[in-house]
Amino acid sequence: MTSEARGILQSYQVRKSKKQKQAFAAYLKDVAQSHGYSLTEESGALGARNLIVGDPDRASVVYTAHYDTCARLPFPNFITPKNMFVYILYQLLITVLLFVPATLASVAVHVIGTLLSLNPDLVVFIAFWAWYLLLIAALVMIVAGPANKNTVNDNTSGVITLLEIMCALPEEQRDRVAFVFFDLEELGLFGSSGFHSRHKKAMKQKLLLNFDCVSDGEYMLLAVRKRARRYLPALEQAFPTTEAVKVELCTHGVFYPSDQSSFPCGVGVAALKHSRLLHTLYMDRIHTARDTVCRQENIEYLTDCAVRLVELV
Repeated sequence: MTSEARGILQSYQVRKSKKQKQAFAAYLKDVAQSHGYSLTEESGALGARNLIVGDPDRASVVYTAHYDTCARLPFPNFITPKNMFVYILYQLLITVLLFVPATLASVAVHVIGTLLSLNPDLVVFIAFWAWYLLLIAALVMIVAGPANKNTVNDNTSGVITLLEIMCALPEEQRDRVAFVFFDLEELGLFGSSGFHSRHKKAMKQKLLLNFDCVSDGEYMLLAVRKRARRYLPALEQAFPTTEAVKVELCTHGVFYPSDQSSFPCGVGVAALKHSRLLHTLYMDRIHTARDTVCRQENIEYLTDCAVRLVELV
């Protein structure tokens, strides 16, 4: 791993506040310039600030990753891209858990009001607002709570992968690639959707690989969107299975919620583990303090594959 990538792991893992993002952008600009690249910025909805290295309109392939990071949560964002039933079941469970504190508070108000012989209408009014405000507070904490200090997989891994590719690319290949660091993915893909709107014509047929959570797991999933299937021969050749990394190149029956969803020729790249119990690939630990795993073999593998892909596209 390059010193530039280690610098991000050591000093710029938290990129949630405006000040933290500005510090990261300044660091990235210095790294880009030291390797002969130029960095530009594009603003978007809700204050999104995308960082762009190269010219995405002229490049043959675009490599992306979101650089914003999330709040720390008590439960992981558990993702099973090839098993929608388990994924939806888990999301429903989390939704139910969000209602528990608010519901318990509402019940407590009813009990206390009854014991004190308060006006029933007043008790109902207080109970409803206690339930509503606590539910809103729980939802706000998911987005605006304390920053997660450990973001190795989500998505510092994607950021350092882009840096490693930038450093590894031969100079004669650099004008064929653009790198885009998206903002506000955690809030709802606002950075990538804004970028797509601005570059819609150029990105209509252009291959885009989005690296999101690529360092925790020995299975590398490539979720290929329909229009990106035309690039399958190149992807298969560029991303072979090795002793260190097993590749799952999927064109059907896969759902990975990330920034590639905004692009017709998008490919989502993510590292996963295999569950014998569920018989499926899964991702865990992200959005929690346990997001600390950086499998260096994954970063090295993706760097080599991405450089090779440029020659094939």
